[in-house]
Amino acid sequence: MTNLTVETKADEVQNFQVLKDIVEALQPYIKSATTGDGKLNRTAFYEHAHIVGSVGGEFYNMDLETFSGAVSSGGASPDVAHHIAWIDVSGPAAAAKVEFINWGGNRFTDFFVLYKHGGKWKISGKVYDSHSNN
Repeated sequence: MTNLTVETKADEVQNFQVLKDIVEALQPYIKSATTGDGKLNRTAFYEHAHIVGSVGGEFYNMDLETFSGAVSSGGASPDVAHHIAWIDVSGPAAAAKVEFINWGGNRFTDFFVLYKHGGKWKISGKVYDSHSNN
């Protein structure tokens, strides 16, 4: 049995706006890749956020402060390119996959978990892969 949800025009507009709001919430993070601005990076995350991944075979398990410092110390990557591969939403919870190429010379796939609180979407956690640099 198939369960089909029929959206009204109002539902379509609201759902499209939610996606736009999540893309907007990711922008400080994306811009920090270009600028190397760890303080800007922090604004995209909740203070409790946790970041896990590896680069060059070294495993990283970081709190937000440590990760923002790593973004700053990595410096600007003016030639970085990104692509938001997908966003999945369920009420105030969401997940997003963002691909980066040439961030500090690396390719990254980032998986984000986001939550909407007080009318604002923020990143609660991130897990990433640095591809061939692992």
